[in-house]
Amino acid sequence: MDSKLILSLFDKFNEGSAVELDFSDGTVHFALKKKEAVKPDAVSAPSAAHVAAHAAARADDASASSGTGAPTASPAPSGAGEAGEVIASPIVATFYASSSPDSPPFITAGSKVKAGETLCILEAMKMMNKLEAEFNCEILAIQAKDGDMVEYGQPLFTVKRL
Repeated sequence: MDSKLILSLFDKFNEGSAVELDFSDGTVHFALKKKEAVKPDAVSAPSAAHVAAHAAARADDASASSGTGAPTASPAPSGAGEAGEVIASPIVATFYASSSPDSPPFITAGSKVKAGETLCILEAMKMMNKLEAEFNCEILAIQAKDGDMVEYGQPLFTVKRL
């Protein structure tokens, strides 16, 4: 592939409103993501054992539950209001409530969180990203379950600002 074409694609991506670009033409493959779209701090890449342990713990939880597979958290409100505000996923990723399956979750419903505290870890493209609170808040509900795949913009937490 021509290097001028690649540089032209990079420039157009930087100038445009898209936050992600994944390109492949059979010989060249690259993925671009703007920093503004991914605010969480990057953490070390997960080990295979870490990901496998999380998956095994999730499978154990699923087999011990009623088998409905329904999340235990209440549905998220559609925005700010008396019921609280939604903190949504800034990326498509796997949701982890703790740093390892043996660790307690970063937060639980009812937790009071200060700005900068870790809410969860979002794994995308073998990178672990900490999602941190942008403001002081109380966690009203957690919409995602440990190990769930979450979409961009999907509600993860319902919170009340403090």
